[in-house]
Amino acid sequence: QVQLVESGGGLVQAGDSLRLSCAASGRTMTGAVMAWFRQVPGKEREFVAGITSGGSKTNYADSAKGRFTISRDNGKNTAYLQMNSLKPEDSGVYYCAVRWLGASDFGSWGQGTQVTVSS
Repeated sequence: QVQLVESGGGLVQAGDSLRLSCAASGRTMTGAVMAWFRQVPGKEREFVAGITSGGSKTNYADSAKGRFTISRDNGKNTAYLQMNSLKPEDSGVYYCAVRWLGASDFGSWGQGTQVTVSS
């Protein structure tokens, strides 16, 4: 049984930084793409950042480029999202997701962690 547990969210002021973590357990992460998504009330969940299994390739939503950095530590089965220069529009529930090797979409999701950025 795969479990993804996010942590690191909170209430911060605009311009501050946060580091989110996603710890995976129950299944090897070999070949798995990990990603972060964000959802705000009334809107669909949106992609924020993703990283390949070896960490050599990353991609970001335009809103995250230059401010957010995704990384992973495969030895710890953990992915991270470093968020700098936070803006109120970055607020939302952040979800960690995994696309397993051979899969076409993200099949495992965490429970989410709330990020609130005040102006």
